[in-house]
Amino acid sequence: MDYGHELHFGVFLTPVADRAEDVVTAALEAEVLGLDSVSIQDHPYQPAFLDTWTLLTHIATRTERLTVFPNVANLPLRPPSVLARSVASLDILSNGRVELGLGAGAFWDAIEALGGPRRTPGEAVDALAEAIAVVRALWTPGRTPRLDGAHYRLHGAKPGPFPVHDVGIWLGAYKRRMLELTGRAADGWLPSLGYAAPEELAAMNATIDRAAEDAGRSPSDVRRLYNVHGRFAGDGFLQGPPSVWVEQLAGLALDEGVSGFVLAADVSDRTDLHRFAEEVVPAVRELVEAERVTPGAARPEPAVTLPEVTPGSSASSGRGGDGDHLVAIHDHLRQELAQVQDLVEQVGRGALDVAAARSMINTMTIRQNTWTLGTYCESYCRVVTTHHTIEDASMFPRLRRADPSLGPVVDRLEREHHDVAAVLEDVDRALVKLVGDPAHDVEPVRAAVGSLRDVLLAHLAYEEEQLVGPLNRLSIGI
Repeated sequence: MDYGHELHFGVFLTPVADRAEDVVTAALEAEVLGLDSVSIQDHPYQPAFLDTWTLLTHIATRTERLTVFPNVANLPLRPPSVLARSVASLDILSNGRVELGLGAGAFWDAIEALGGPRRTPGEAVDALAEAIAVVRALWTPGRTPRLDGAHYRLHGAKPGPFPVHDVGIWLGAYKRRMLELTGRAADGWLPSLGYAAPEELAAMNATIDRAAEDAGRSPSDVRRLYNVHGRFAGDGFLQGPPSVWVEQLAGLALDEGVSGFVLAADVSDRTDLHRFAEEVVPAVRELVEAERVTPGAARPEPAVTLPEVTPGSSASSGRGGDGDHLVAIHDHLRQELAQVQDLVEQVGRGALDVAAARSMINTMTIRQNTWTLGTYCESYCRVVTTHHTIEDASMFPRLRRADPSLGPVVDRLEREHHDVAAVLEDVDRALVKLVGDPAHDVEPVRAAVGSLRDVLLAHLAYEEEQLVGPLNRLSIGI
């Protein structure tokens, strides 16, 4: 079941106090990498952790676009009336960039040691339901609310301040009563991979959906998010190269309705965070979007016999078909490649000027130009890698099924993808060397980009020659 929500990708950080600088740096990098949110786990009884709300506020002030939220707020130690005002205040200060992840509580010995209540599982669910009512009442302009619950009450408290956007309340829930509460009263469901395996999501979703419908709501009123973790190696769920992650996460989005993926990331070694943001996220977005536009159910069956069409025939030059879309994507890659080459030449000219002038100001300028080149080239390499990942994971398998005669062409294109990937690695190595080179010798980068141009342009030309016609007539999506 795909609920059709816009995809959301975030990072889930552990607020270790003695790594505070690393935590904040990871959050700032998440914004630069284009992720949607940063979330922080909330364990107020843990003396080794920074306070979650203080940290979220700091991150919000240091960023411009990221959504921030507790993942999830510990209700027994966060009175809902105070929590409501904290969330609303930060939403105002951040211009609408706060959501509320909320949990019923766990680790009751630690909660009680800090002065919080000890609750049975049933009491914890009831308290959470009351807390949601308190929070919503204080976010709603109008009359002074009066709520009488077994755990929380409002008697004469005036509502306000009010969030500047509709803050979502996302519940961490696993058991039946919590899932039913999610369906009745929450805006989102936020389980974690460690407690809800992928194969368990369908049954949990069904419980949420039934509860939503019984409450007069649509199941799509509840966004589904998923805290995930994994490795870019090994075997299993989220174990392996980025292409494995792309296929598995896209499958959860399309089959289980999960529209938000939040990666638990190491704050010190952020290599996996970068790979997730740069190689996985764009490919998942593109794959899900393509599948939503051209569902798998509409794909031609392999048994269908289709007339042979050669490149250049009328069927291969149809307007607006998948083949024409492929050409448009390739044209964009060609334009970007030309810009990369031009930027290399600009940096090269700057290097000569600096060598002659020996000016500290010019040295700083070329250092900036070098970083600009590196950033641009790295972005371009990510675009190419993402495009090829999408083709390998989605378009090529569909082509094989729809027209088996294209098998040899697809085989060659897949081999060429590996060749392009190898040249991209050469570009990356040259960039790393350039940034660390006091002489700013741009020749290795110029040579690597020249090789990329030769290999990539030949690959794009062959792919268009062989596939524009078939893609236009098969309409399988790309």
